[in-house]
Amino acid sequence: MKLNPIDKVLAFFNPVGGIKRAQARNILAYYEAARPDRTRKGRRETGSGNDAVLRAGSTLRQTARHLEQNYDLALGVLNTLVVNTVGANGIGVEPQPRNADGTINDAMAKQITELWKDWCREPEVTKQHDWASTCRMMARSWYRDGEMFTQMVSGNIASLNHGTRVPFSLEMLEADYVPLDYQATSPTAIVQGIEVNAWGAPVAFHVYKQDPQEKSSIFGSGQMKRIPASRMLHIKNVHRIRQMRGVSVFASVLNRFDDLKDYEESERIAAKIAASMAAFIRKGSPDLYTPNEAADSQNPEGARSMKMRPGMIFDDLRPGEEIGMIDTNRPNPNLETYRSGQLKAIAAGAGPTFSSIARTYDGTYSAQRQELVEGYMIYGALSSEFIGRKVRPIYEQFIAVALASGQLQVPTGVKPETVDDAAYMAPAMPWIDPKKEAEAWATMEDRCYISGPEIIRKRGGNPRDTLEQQSSWLNGKDEAGVPPAGADPNAEADSAAAAALLRMAEET
Repeated sequence: MKLNPIDKVLAFFNPVGGIKRAQARNILAYYEAARPDRTRKGRRETGSGNDAVLRAGSTLRQTARHLEQNYDLALGVLNTLVVNTVGANGIGVEPQPRNADGTINDAMAKQITELWKDWCREPEVTKQHDWASTCRMMARSWYRDGEMFTQMVSGNIASLNHGTRVPFSLEMLEADYVPLDYQATSPTAIVQGIEVNAWGAPVAFHVYKQDPQEKSSIFGSGQMKRIPASRMLHIKNVHRIRQMRGVSVFASVLNRFDDLKDYEESERIAAKIAASMAAFIRKGSPDLYTPNEAADSQNPEGARSMKMRPGMIFDDLRPGEEIGMIDTNRPNPNLETYRSGQLKAIAAGAGPTFSSIARTYDGTYSAQRQELVEGYMIYGALSSEFIGRKVRPIYEQFIAVALASGQLQVPTGVKPETVDDAAYMAPAMPWIDPKKEAEAWATMEDRCYISGPEIIRKRGGNPRDTLEQQSSWLNGKDEAGVPPAGADPNAEADSAAAAALLRMAEET
């Protein structure tokens, strides 16, 4: 305990008072939460973010994968996160190249849209996923494993058929491809498989040529390749500054998942046993009980065997015996309450809304909407990170390759720096009451709080496509003689009848 000058002067004249004053000041300056005691364990993390991931990253990843494969609730949480942040159709892209006056060049936007739609059919090297499926797989690996890598492959390659007009493909790589334990300090700094410069920025990624989890490989398990950072996209779930590798979104709730899974399994087995009704024979006085019954004159068949059957009658009980039933008190009426509490905690830690993972939609309209609004703020943040780390760089590289390959021509007047501009559309928040929601959006548009195209984007649509479809639909209705919306179908007939009556009156 260090004494300041005043403590020392006071201690000179009153040693006890000086010590007490210093002790009191020390207590006032101390955070109670940082002092472990009998009731507080005071656990703490003393290493860097990279040290923590190096110790536990692989274990967390493997545990999360096991839960995804074997526990329905964990799979449901993962599906909910993927669907609400990426969507059924993947992240939408609306090209917005601009002219010198700031307006969107519709001709070039349409040209880009056609090329983008063609590329979205086969965007990755294995040809097993379209754009929507690719987005979902990238997001699923990101959430479950804590990170995922994507190599952008451009240009003509002898061993690769891109299969699209623009020679550009993606190679999706799970976290195992970049080894956590691959580190070096010379001649270059490599941290957990990522080569970095003096500022800590990634320069290159050292990647296995084949999945290290595969039992057989045509390449040696130790053979790696170096991929420049300019061609590799890395999205990761991190909580510390300068943390190089990510951890599973399940990291903080894995123990809760395990406990809940074990408890549910125990209750399920107990309920199954309870459903199979069991009985026992209560003997009479001890002298009537024979442990090892053998055949004799009173019991010629030895030990008895009684099988439970519907409507059965016990007609061979001996004197003093009676039938007792085993009651297991199952199913447990408190299981649902306990399960809901655990799911709320899991939802708070993992991110999705409780109603989505529990499939419980109780409460008023206001309560459901409040939960949905708060949940979609979380989904929106995840979608924004996914767009920034994956979709936007992919689209910008797609435009660069399209220009280099001659598939995309820039019209006169388009500002070159805006050729790869685009609006990115994440999944829209669903409507609970469509009428109320539609009226609210219409009011906001009428009062110029938001534009019509922005409303369409927030609904997950493309304004240009919507306008073209609506125009085509209205023209088709006119050609088919369908009256406009809101028109009285009998109005035209009434007008014709009135005109006929007027003509008859004039003739008479």
